[in-house]
Amino acid sequence: MKANTETDQNLGIFRKPTLEDGAQVWELVKSTGVLDLNSSYQYLMWCQYFSDTSVVVEQNGKIVGFISGFTNPKQTNTLFVWQVAVHESQRGKGLATKMLHYILDQDACKTINYVEATISPSNIPSQKLFQGLARDLNTDIKVSDCFKASDFPETGHEDEDSHLIGPFNQ
Repeated sequence: MKANTETDQNLGIFRKPTLEDGAQVWELVKSTGVLDLNSSYQYLMWCQYFSDTSVVVEQNGKIVGFISGFTNPKQTNTLFVWQVAVHESQRGKGLATKMLHYILDQDACKTINYVEATISPSNIPSQKLFQGLARDLNTDIKVSDCFKASDFPETGHEDEDSHLIGPFNQ
């Protein structure tokens, strides 16, 4: 069984989120100013029920990184990454990449052969993150249409393209 926590002296403590982290995760996502902010209830639920495929990074008692992921129920060998949040003070340090690898190293992901995320065309940092993951895993990335701007109920939302990384073996 893999360790549930991992410490990186420069980045912090990597661990599965708990219910107690939900409020701080909501605050972190809100502070990014670029991610879609869901209800605080959603983050409480995420930290409670999807912790095996998610991660938080803690520094001095504060959550500075969070990735929400889940196993796709229609493709059980695929980890869908929903949100990647990194506190502005930690950006550019490789934290998001390390969080992705932390999740993939967990027992819950031992049968995962693909990672999928939806990314808007203007979100270059996220595109680079997942391109880097594909390189790290020595595999391909396939980009295809997923959600059109017209699918969203509010105006101003961009298209979301699917980025599928894989196959890879762990």
